[in-house]
Amino acid sequence: MQHQEFEPPEELRDAVRCFWYSRRDSDGSESTFEVLPDGYAEVIFYFGNGLNISKDESWQSLPSPFLVGLLNRPVVFRSKGCLEIIGVRCFPWTVFDLLGLPSGNDGVRIFDHPVVLLQPVLSQWMQSGRIEEAIAEVKEYFQRARLRIETSSMLFKAGVAMRKANGAIPVSQVAAAAHATARTLERRFKQSSGFTVKDVSSVMRFEQARNQLWLDPCRNLADLAQELGYADQSHLSREFKRYGGITPGAFSRKAKERQQIAGDDFVAFIQS
Repeated sequence: MQHQEFEPPEELRDAVRCFWYSRRDSDGSESTFEVLPDGYAEVIFYFGNGLNISKDESWQSLPSPFLVGLLNRPVVFRSKGCLEIIGVRCFPWTVFDLLGLPSGNDGVRIFDHPVVLLQPVLSQWMQSGRIEEAIAEVKEYFQRARLRIETSSMLFKAGVAMRKANGAIPVSQVAAAAHATARTLERRFKQSSGFTVKDVSSVMRFEQARNQLWLDPCRNLADLAQELGYADQSHLSREFKRYGGITPGAFSRKAKERQQIAGDDFVAFIQS
């Protein structure tokens, strides 16, 4: 698997975490991969023989682009042959404003939007292997989109505080960092992202636990729980199973096996 990340221009950094490119190759047979929740939303463009999502015990074909909002459970995708992806990693409280869409908590969303006009342009760049030119097209589009909206300094400050604390921060402290009352912040946050501050903070903290266990599957869970601000190891285990679908111990065993087989390739939509 090949993966590259690209910094956003200065004027986009309050809305977009990064742009990225990923390539998965197979021998032409179908392959599945799992994407775990994290603290971001993604606009996904893909190129290849199709991409499907597991839904209601069947497979649903996805158009390009589609939106992966803030997830609260793992989702499974299936592709065949070579799959290339260009992603726009957004903060969950800015993605809907950038796209001019109503907020929601529906996870993977198929949407009708002028951004689909980028698909044929990007396809041409991808066919010639010019990844940086394709990324530049996407950057330019989102720069123009950013000029058309006003981002909330309140939500930006709240997000900075949540990210700095890796999600382990009370709502009252997030509100103080954003210079707002907890009630006002919660209302604005739900309007912009479809989720509460606590929802997003919990996913951010799970993301940290997931990443650390992937990097060090032998990590002591009690120590990890204390470091990330969980009440105890049992609290970590409950939250991990809630978002990851398995216990942290099972994930660690899975991480050891996959590292031996495929290096660091455990999700397609890799988060930093």
